[in-house]
Amino acid sequence: MDDSISILVESVRTQLMADELNMISTHVGKIPNAIEFELKRVRKHDYWSAEDVGILDYNYKGINDAENNIVLKYCINGIAPQRHEECEDSKKCLINGSDNCNVMIDTLDIFMVKFDHNYLRQFIGGMSMAGAEKLLNFEVNLPSSSSVTVCNKKRTVLQNIFSQQYTSSLQNIFINSQVQVLLVYALDCLYGEQEVEANKIYQCKFLADEKSREAILKAKEILIQKIGDPITIKELARKVATNECYLKKGFKEMFGMTIFEFYQGQRMEHAKYLLYEKGLNVTDVSSILGYSSISHFSTAFKKYTGLKPCELLVR
Repeated sequence: MDDSISILVESVRTQLMADELNMISTHVGKIPNAIEFELKRVRKHDYWSAEDVGILDYNYKGINDAENNIVLKYCINGIAPQRHEECEDSKKCLINGSDNCNVMIDTLDIFMVKFDHNYLRQFIGGMSMAGAEKLLNFEVNLPSSSSVTVCNKKRTVLQNIFSQQYTSSLQNIFINSQVQVLLVYALDCLYGEQEVEANKIYQCKFLADEKSREAILKAKEILIQKIGDPITIKELARKVATNECYLKKGFKEMFGMTIFEFYQGQRMEHAKYLLYEKGLNVTDVSSILGYSSISHFSTAFKKYTGLKPCELLVR
């Protein structure tokens, strides 16, 4: 998934030489059968007149082909602390005896995420955009590449991804949640069939109130935070100050799935990461995710992925 040069070229609108690429940082991650992501930060030269760009690549290989995927790529202008070894006056840039520099430099931040076709299936039936449904289900039989505008809300998500300080499991949970937001924004941008949120007509009348929608959004965030500490719907409703009925109906309408379906999906995606990327054993993963027994976890994992946890572990 090394398309960082191509998206960078789109941003600066000129051919690049190898010696022009001053890589500040790079990070690659993978959740098997779900997503692959790559973050790169490149120092921006003064002579580059770079624009924020976004591209959605729809890679169609064939009906039910395992290689079908969607790749979302962004390159945005950013800033970052200068590396200590690059500082013109290293003595002045030392902070409290550390090697960090307090001089900020202009950067170009590249983010790419590849969505596996199996991962995208969880969203089928939850989108109100007919065109997006067909894309997620790979019903469009021609590959394509589409430009995606970089609006403030997309920029905010991307900046959050690059500035987050999480590590290991928490980083995985955070990025997994943010790439879903980016995918929704990109599809909304391409198909434009959703109304502005404030003017959208909901079946659940109470969702017309902004506070009610905020309560549902807050509930989603709490579920992500509680990925290893299961919470009851009653407790969740109390935390967001709404009743259980409103919470369940509102969540289903806003996100296209029940609270349990969303929470279970997040847990299973995290389980795949812990097993495949971190190499943890089934017992530890079951405990981390709050399951009362290994058998309950194994049954839930097999139902969600089609594999036994041990099968993923040895791959």
